[in-house]
Amino acid sequence: MSTFTQDWQEWKARREADLAEPHGWLALVSLDWLTDAPREYPGIPGRWWQDADAAYVDPAGASLAHEGEPITGGRRFELVNSGAGTRVLAGDVEIEVARRSGYLIRVHDPKAEVLREFRGVPAYEPSPSWVLSGRFEPFDSPRPTTVGAVVEGLSHVYTAPGVVRFSRDGVSHTLTAFNGKDGGLSILFTDGTSGVTTYAANRSLPVGAPAADGSVTLDFNRAVNLPCAFTDFATCPLPPAGNHLPFAVEAGEKTPYERE
Repeated sequence: MSTFTQDWQEWKARREADLAEPHGWLALVSLDWLTDAPREYPGIPGRWWQDADAAYVDPAGASLAHEGEPITGGRRFELVNSGAGTRVLAGDVEIEVARRSGYLIRVHDPKAEVLREFRGVPAYEPSPSWVLSGRFEPFDSPRPTTVGAVVEGLSHVYTAPGVVRFSRDGVSHTLTAFNGKDGGLSILFTDGTSGVTTYAANRSLPVGAPAADGSVTLDFNRAVNLPCAFTDFATCPLPPAGNHLPFAVEAGEKTPYERE
């Protein structure tokens, strides 16, 4: 086995282990949008509501905890729109609070059926031919970029630091990039396989931090599904305008077994 293939298989094993975390995306069992009236939601302890700025919970006698501390009275959560959520613990489940225009709560249950039956993610066989060289071209200043979502009527706003240009079969392509992990980039895209062998709405390509001259490596073998490919309880963004590749990227993750 080549080092290239072995590295990819080790990456895939880590990726699937992350997906199988007991309170991860595959553990989602519900999604509820909060209103301005305090109320209870089926199967979720406490009373929950929102206003224009924050979400709130009153434990109403339930045993809840946040950041290691019991919630003994009303608790306020003011979060960044389209940003990271926060978790409230209730027994062996975690109630995620997130802001997606309005506020939502969703339950991560380690006994979830999707998690229990998870058997990995189908993917194309790895090929060095899908490791391409590109160049990151930063904007003069990062641009707020609004994109749609898999939930009708919802939108997300992300910061785009620039674009990535690369060539395939002598043709140049340009993709808008968002900020990724560890100084890297994240590219949401669709291509000729979308809705055929890969999830229709989107895939995500992580890209390492650009070199001093802006050069980057695009390894489409590591293109991954977003959470919405596995569960209906995710609010994933759609790719920005122009991020459709007019050829089939036969690399990376395919449509999950859960959607077949």
